[in-house]
Amino acid sequence: MPSAALLEAPEVVSVSKLEARIDFLISEFISSMPKSASLSAKQRRGILSRYTAVLEGNFIYWMTGALLACRSEETREIILHNLHEEVRDAHPDMLRRFALAAKAVPSEADASAVYANLSAVRAFIGRMSPVRIVLMMGYFEKLIQQWMPYLAELADLQGSQEREYTDVHGVCDVEHSQELFRALGAEIALAPDAVDAGVFEGVELLNKLNYNVIRGVA
Repeated sequence: MPSAALLEAPEVVSVSKLEARIDFLISEFISSMPKSASLSAKQRRGILSRYTAVLEGNFIYWMTGALLACRSEETREIILHNLHEEVRDAHPDMLRRFALAAKAVPSEADASAVYANLSAVRAFIGRMSPVRIVLMMGYFEKLIQQWMPYLAELADLQGSQEREYTDVHGVCDVEHSQELFRALGAEIALAPDAVDAGVFEGVELLNKLNYNVIRGVA
């Protein structure tokens, strides 16, 4: 489950300290996922469908919120590059094809299962806190590259051979996460006081949503 350490203030205003906490949370999340072979077809479909319900229509919105909130020109260039790839290569359509091939197109029930936690993340984005949003996006980009093999495994067990989405994100998000942590440093340089006890607010909210995707309950 999400760690209580999320609420603690970092000891030092340091990107490496923040990233170390992110690495711990990612490791905790990845190790908590049920073995794909132990899941029923219904359970596999549920995870893939809830993931699609969250990402297909929201990732670009989250990243756009980061763009609108950021203060550093360096951050702006990094986020624009990320958004350019998302739009140019039609990543939402790539995800939809992945879901279709795995027979995991989200239903109303799938969307309802993640609605409360997804709404909390959307509301957080709307508050446009630059350091917190960039930290959240760095967390997610770093997580997703490690999540992709698991999603590909679930899809394979569902009889799918569609791999473009998982192959692309397993590679490109390595660079994206590195760049976002560089952007985080630029944002902290402009607002060092933003690294306070609540700096992990967005990470905590998105972490809860990710567990919701896996477990199907809020």
